[in-house]
Amino acid sequence: MGNAARPDGWRLLRRTLRAQRRRLSLGVAVGLGWSAAKVSIPLLVRRAIDRGIETSADPLWLWSLAIVAVGLVAGVLTAARRWIAFNESRWTETTLRERLFNHLQRLHIGYHDRAQTGQLMSRASTDLQQIQALVVMIPLTISNLAMVLAICVTLFVIDPTLAILALLPLPFINVLAKRFSGRIHPAVMAVQQQMAQVATVVEESVAGIRVVKGFGAEATQATKLDAAAAGVRAAALNSAKVRARYLPVIDLLPSLGLIAVLGVGGHRVIDGDMTLGDLVAFNAFVGLMIWPLRTIGMTIASAQRAAAALERIEEILSIEPLIADPVDPVELPTVGAAGVVGAVSFRGVSFGYDDEHRVLRGFDLEIPAGASVAIVGATGSGKSTIARLIARLYDVGSGAIELDGVDIRSLRLHDLRRSVGIVFEDTFLFHDSVAANIAFAEPEAPMERIERAARLAGAHDFVGRLPEGYATVLGERGYSLSGGQRQRIAIARAILAEPRVLILDDATSAVDPSKEHEIRGALTTVLSGRTTIVIAHRAATIALAERVVLLDEGRVVASGRHEELLLTEPRYRDVLATWEAAEVDQSDVDVVDESAGGRAAVR
Repeated sequence: MGNAARPDGWRLLRRTLRAQRRRLSLGVAVGLGWSAAKVSIPLLVRRAIDRGIETSADPLWLWSLAIVAVGLVAGVLTAARRWIAFNESRWTETTLRERLFNHLQRLHIGYHDRAQTGQLMSRASTDLQQIQALVVMIPLTISNLAMVLAICVTLFVIDPTLAILALLPLPFINVLAKRFSGRIHPAVMAVQQQMAQVATVVEESVAGIRVVKGFGAEATQATKLDAAAAGVRAAALNSAKVRARYLPVIDLLPSLGLIAVLGVGGHRVIDGDMTLGDLVAFNAFVGLMIWPLRTIGMTIASAQRAAAALERIEEILSIEPLIADPVDPVELPTVGAAGVVGAVSFRGVSFGYDDEHRVLRGFDLEIPAGASVAIVGATGSGKSTIARLIARLYDVGSGAIELDGVDIRSLRLHDLRRSVGIVFEDTFLFHDSVAANIAFAEPEAPMERIERAARLAGAHDFVGRLPEGYATVLGERGYSLSGGQRQRIAIARAILAEPRVLILDDATSAVDPSKEHEIRGALTTVLSGRTTIVIAHRAATIALAERVVLLDEGRVVASGRHEELLLTEPRYRDVLATWEAAEVDQSDVDVVDESAGGRAAVR
């Protein structure tokens, strides 16, 4: 991103902080009280020396008690301002994290197809921590600046000449701070980009651990991580060089003012032109000012890191979802034309994942409510695309898809997707109990419904053999189960949601043929009276549907019952033969997977 996008990040922060302005104002007020208390202590010390020691005009203990009292107040306010600062910074971090997460959930599938998971995780963690580190400094920095300003005014009131000597380094600090700001920003941006790359490598290695181990590619991934880590190290060292070049000088300059005050002020006390109390107070004020000035450099560095993080967060938040709720949504009818809901119509649908390659071309298909249809075709013919379009994971390029006579683009996405249940070939289960995975769409569903869905999906028997039954917690992505077991859980999850349309997108592909008969009967029950679209390549599964639709190059080229097409359509026979040949002895592999998965689940 270029510099033109940087203000957007700051606007994002301002909009977020606007909701916290009252609590932040309280933090600033507490901080100002802290500054007043801190500035008061050297003044009290000055009076204690001049009136309690030099002239004995006042009891020394009285001034001592006053110093202790103000010190206690400063201590209480120190705790209060830091608590408020950290509380508000964590609130900002939480708010932005929730907003980022919700926005990522709203973004269209096409964005997630291109985005790197590691990059998104880095923005949701490391970048938000950088923003939190800046927000915590806001009330603290304001109170520090207020203290510096109060000290400057007080120094000029006590002795203008010494004040000029003490504050002479400040313009140089300002110049250095600006140069530091300009050089640290790109260095910090590079560090965060490299850290995101490391997160990507780690995420891919963990998520694809079975592929890594299957190919013995541990060394390959380790090399990738070494390269990414080396990038982080190089970028971090470059950032450290920038800090090492500027921060020590920024730290040193206030100390030069202290040396000048000791040299000139000491002679003035000896000559009687200045009281000892004034000199001690002057030195205390200059010393008191060193830490706030030092934090200015820290704040600048934090601001630059936060600026880079804000850019990266705003980059995502500024992306408008390509698929969103309509302005005036329409409700689905509660009863269909024949008393059954779930009629699906494709009318002249054309679609491509890019502008050059069309997957569907003038696709027309009518699926009556309650009917079951199998979609068959060669690889790339558009079978899975049909499933994604019905759920509006993508939008059609032209034409329309209707559900019970309503264009799906006129429906709320939530209503549509609760009406369409999809079981994908690539099954994803969550690190949770079996029951929670089945009841994912309805977490409060009673066990009776969960067990019923499991029975319909042919999962109840093997779930009962797990150590804790439906309470058994599955491993990451459900890999403690076999592929067939995972898909049966996924089918049960879709059934429990009671959708109008159930789509099985090659949902039995991971079940070896010798085990497929175990769920075929269950699928027959599932398909009965429910609008079902079966995307499959096994003849036994295809035969469960009432009608088979053959796709070729994005169009319907044949339609009829399975047995009819076998007799009358050569292209249909060719497709089935191709898929059957592709399953080279897969049943033996799946048998091993099924039994191994069961044992893994028990462990």
